[in-house]
Amino acid sequence: MRFYPLTDVQVEESQLNEEYKVAREIGKIRMGELRLYFRAGLKTYYIPYRCIHRLFRRVLAVPAKLCCGKGDFEIENLVICGENDQELAQVQLPGRKAAQILMEELKNRVPEAEFGRPPEAAAAE
Repeated sequence: MRFYPLTDVQVEESQLNEEYKVAREIGKIRMGELRLYFRAGLKTYYIPYRCIHRLFRRVLAVPAKLCCGKGDFEIENLVICGENDQELAQVQLPGRKAAQILMEELKNRVPEAEFGRPPEAAAAE
C-alpha cells in the first residue's frame, strides 16, 4: 500500500505500514499512535497528529425525493485543519454516532488541537 502525506512531514513506508495495520478504524478513517489515516479512492493519506490544529464536524443536508415525500439526508464529515486554520481534508463518516465516537477519541489523541469550527466561519452563518 502506498501512503501520501498531506503535510510536509515525510515518514518511512515501513513505519506507516506497521502503524496502519494496528490502527483503530472508524469508517474511512484509521487512528494510529502518531498519525491519522484516511482513504480517498485508491489512495491512503496520512496526517501526523502534531500537524493538526483544528478538528470539527461538518453536517451537509442533501435534499432527497422519496416515495412518500421529501426529506433531507444528513451527511457527516470530519474537517481537519492545519496551520492558520487551512483545511487539509474533509472526510465523510458513516453516521452521527460514528462521528461522535471519533471526535471523543480524537480529543484524547490530539489534546492540543482546537475542537469546533473556526471563529470566522461561525460569524458568517
